[in-house]
Parts: sequence; structure tokens; C-alpha cells
Amino acid sequence: MIDTESIAPPSKTFLGQPRPLANLFGVEMWERFSFYGMQGILLIYLYYSVADGGLGIDRDTATSIVGAYGGLVYLSTILGGWLADRLAGAERTLFASAILVMFGHIALALLPGLLGVGVGLVLIALGSGGVKANATSLVGSLYAADDDRRDAGFSLFYLGINLGALVGPLLTGLLQSGLGFHYGFGIAAAGMAAGLIQYGVGRRRLPEAARTVPSPLPRSRRAPLAGLAVGALVVIAVLASTGALRADSLADIVVVLSVIAAIGYFAVILASRRITAAERRRVLAFIPMFIASAAFWSLYQQQFTVVTIYSDQRLDRTVLGWEMPVSFVQSINPVFIILLSGLFAALWTRLGPRQPSSPIKFALGTAVMGAAFLLFLPMAGGGPNSAPLLGLIGILLVFTLAELLLSPVGLSLSTKLAPEAFRTQMVALFFLSVALGSALSGSLAEYYSEAGEAAYFGVLGAVAIASGVVLALAAPFLRRLMGGVR
Repeated sequence: MIDTESIAPPSKTFLGQPRPLANLFGVEMWERFSFYGMQGILLIYLYYSVADGGLGIDRDTATSIVGAYGGLVYLSTILGGWLADRLAGAERTLFASAILVMFGHIALALLPGLLGVGVGLVLIALGSGGVKANATSLVGSLYAADDDRRDAGFSLFYLGINLGALVGPLLTGLLQSGLGFHYGFGIAAAGMAAGLIQYGVGRRRLPEAARTVPSPLPRSRRAPLAGLAVGALVVIAVLASTGALRADSLADIVVVLSVIAAIGYFAVILASRRITAAERRRVLAFIPMFIASAAFWSLYQQQFTVVTIYSDQRLDRTVLGWEMPVSFVQSINPVFIILLSGLFAALWTRLGPRQPSSPIKFALGTAVMGAAFLLFLPMAGGGPNSAPLLGLIGILLVFTLAELLLSPVGLSLSTKLAPEAFRTQMVALFFLSVALGSALSGSLAEYYSEAGEAAYFGVLGAVAIASGVVLALAAPFLRRLMGGVR
């Protein structure tokens, strides 16, 4: 656990927030630049023909790989949180993880074919998980539990990282369409290198408490755990080499692993003797919101599966006679985040204690996400290049509204409900809901087809809206369990 009093807000502020927030979202901004830049061209790289510079993989297999990768990114936040709490501390874990991300992008840029995809995606997934869990935990540690600036601070943090998410797909898309996929992956590697330089210069400004290990692992247990980790890697390598670990089932495998990890994680925290009765009730209150979050992300993360396919095959991307690259669509959402996150931060700050409770925000986010899927219905059933660009821009605006209702609030809530002994790992538990949703986005994408668009978007949208309604009805009970935490 990081001592929040030793990281109290200094006299100088960053847009009214604690000053260290600027350096933390700086490294996250560059990590998101590389992450979303690469993700903007990853799926089409997998299923484009070799003649077009791709690998020529079956489309369903490609979406399974992308979904599994997205799930693994967030699943690895558990590892990143554990390393911070038990071995290295949040700040050191974040720095080492950023280095892994950079080498992953270098592998995608330089290694040919599936070798580069395998090595690169594994390194990026493991590194991104460590960056996300620990950057978020360090941001949460800047605020007291009852500080009404917390949700506003996380919204500003979201604004900073989305600057990277905006520029990344634009640059990778331009290089991919002009020079080839590997040049696009190369600029992502350069972006992460810039992030490391920026963070390396400013990391010493963080308090020493950011480098402490809250619950050190006894030395006697380190060797057995290292042996277990090596053994797991050997098993995975054997399964992959024998064909038992098939690419078209990777997303389903990550879904199962995420469910098992979530059940296990909740059980470990709830059974721990290091948490109080009040903390235990707060963890129980988080379970329904974990489920709602997973449902939300299973739709939202389809920006990198179904929406990418839709943009490639159904969307009219011609602007003033110029056809924009597919990856440019991934920059639409960050534009809206940049425009609206400051407004949401100001709204939550102005409302203060009168703002909606976290369960209500989660319910609204889930329901609005379902409504966004229903907005695809008027454009369903058309031919190639028949969907208007303005129509998709409007839908992605609704995506953004749903995201701002749930995602920064979820990050904030995970730090507010976290038991003292599981602060970083509770953040990782929130990201585990994102892992489950991201992997589901790959599994669900296999049911998408241009001919069955109406049924696909209609069913998923209706289920999400119903989930939001159920959570809203349960909100009063959840607030009592949360014991004063909003």
C-alpha cells in the first residue's frame, strides 16, 4: 500500500489537481500513442492478403487473436499489480513495464510474419498491463478517499492519455498506407521510446513512497514462484508448438482464464484476514459493477474488431475525393474524449456530493453503450462502402459518452473501494473486468457478418441496456454496502 498522506496534494497544482498527475499521465499518453497506433492497423495486418502487405489470416481467426491480445493486456494488470505490491513497488514496476512495451513494438516492426506478431504482442500485453495498473494506482494515491476532486482528476488523466490515442492511429495509418505495415509498427516503437525518455527525466519527482513495496514477498517463497512461472511458460510453449493452442480459439481461452482469475481474485480478497468487515462489504459491492463493466467493455472494445471490419468493408471513407486509412477511424473516439472529458470533470466537480453515485454512473454507461449499438441498425444491410462516415462518427460520439460515464469512474471507484492491503491489486481487479470484456469482444466478433448486422447489433444493444437497468435498480442496496463511498 502506498502511503497517501506522504503523497498529499502539494501547494502547486496541475489544473487544480495534484502536480504529480502531469508526469503520470505523460508516460501513459506515450504508452497509449504506441498501443492505439499499433492496434489501429493490427487487425487489417492479420487478415489483409500477402499481396497487400498483410499475413492473409482468416478473418475470424484474426479477430480472435486481437480479442485475446486485448484481454491479455488487461489480464496482465494482475501480474503488474502483484509485482508492485509484493516485489518491486508501483513506480519501478511501471518503468520496467514501459521498457517491455517498447521492445514489443520493435519486435512487430523488425521480425517477419507470425514470429513478430507472437513475440511483439506478448511483450506489449505484459508491459501494458504493468503500466496501466501502476499508473492508475499512483494517480489514485494522490487523493484522499473523500476528496471530491478524485473523479475529476481521473477524467483529466483520461484526457491526457487520449492525446496519445488520437495521434497514434493517425501516424501509424499514414505510414502503413504509404510505406507498409512495418513502418507503422516502427513509429509506435518510437513513440514508446519517447515516453520512456519523458518519464525517466521526471520519475525522481515522485515521492519515495511510490517506490515502497507494501507487502514484501518472503525470500523463501520467491524461488518456488519463479519455478512455477517458468513451468507455466514451458507448458504454454508446448501447447503452442503441438497445435493444441489454436489461434482461432485464443479469445475463448482468455475469456475462461479471465473468469477463473476474477473468481479467484475476489475469493482471495474476501477471505483475507487483513481486511476489515467494512472493507469486505465494499468488495462485495464491487462485484455487480465488475459484471456491468465486463458487459460494457465487450461492446466498447469491438472498436478493434467489428468496427474495424465495418470501417474497412462497409464504411464510405472518402473525404473530398481522398480515401482515409482504416486506422483513422480509431482516432475519432479520442477526439471526443479530449473535447468532453474536461466537461465531465467540471460537471463532477461542480456537482460535488450531489453528483450521481458510482453504481448509477455504471448503469448509465452500460445502457448508453447498448444504445450506441442500436444506432447501427438504420445503416444495417447495405453494400460495400454504403455506410456514411457521419453516421459512424455519431455512433462513436455515443461510445464516448458511455465511456466517460463508466471508465474513469471505474478506475476511481476501484481505488475508493480498495482494502488497504490490496490497493494496487484492486485496480488490477477492475482491469480484469476490461480483460474479460476485451476477450469477449473477440469471441463475439466471430458472429458478426455483413448479412446479419441487424440481429447482431440489435441483440447485443438490448442486452446491454437491460443490464444497465438491473444495475440501476440495485444501486440503493449497493450504496449501503459501500458504506459512505459514492
